[in-house]
Amino acid sequence: IGHAVAVIIFMLGLGTLLPWNFFVTATQYFNERLSVNVSAISCNGSAPVVMTTDYKFDSWMAFLSQLPLLLFTLLNSFLYQVRESVRVAFSMVAISFFFCLTAALVHVPLHPDNFFSVTMATIWFINMFGAVLQGSLFGLVGLLPPRYSTVFMSGQGLAGIFAALAMLFSILSNADKSLAALGYFITPCVATLGTLLCYLLLPRLVSDTSWGNIHGGGQRGSREILQIHRKKERNHHFH
Repeated sequence: IGHAVAVIIFMLGLGTLLPWNFFVTATQYFNERLSVNVSAISCNGSAPVVMTTDYKFDSWMAFLSQLPLLLFTLLNSFLYQVRESVRVAFSMVAISFFFCLTAALVHVPLHPDNFFSVTMATIWFINMFGAVLQGSLFGLVGLLPPRYSTVFMSGQGLAGIFAALAMLFSILSNADKSLAALGYFITPCVATLGTLLCYLLLPRLVSDTSWGNIHGGGQRGSREILQIHRKKERNHHFH
């Protein structure tokens, strides 16, 4: 069971960063959607004038991804009043929703201004819920023996590798940009839901074994630590 717990912790680490890594990989798709030429009638009513807008997508994406990450990482110190299970589950469901929304817009024609606004809002909310999710899971993993922190961060590292391999595969296969983007957005939806299932399975595994016996030593077992953590969280919630 100890190995099963390690696999779940690894999957939790993978699921925290894989969605955003895949989103960033699709920047070429976003820039192409925003570079559509818009025709306008000239002042003298003659031939239409082709107009393009420089949205500075990459700069705005960097800003609107890091700002909520910073703010809500700090706010995690005050979100302990909300039960951990609620924070984690709600964040994962919200991230899946925004990726499904982004995937649904791939084949929906939108004016570049509207598309830019929707995409910027999506970037903000994905990173906002991502910050809450990461903070909550790091708090949970911190209750476990130190080796699980290494396993968790290894999963986060693998998320970037998966995104890079996905981009390399799409380039080598010469896939259509819209089709590749659809894959970039659907994959995080499936991965996030899988991560949620792993999180829901973790307490069941913990309750089925005494981690203190598995890992040995004179430390307090992780099962006991988690039980105390859950009990305090429930008591605080009721008060």
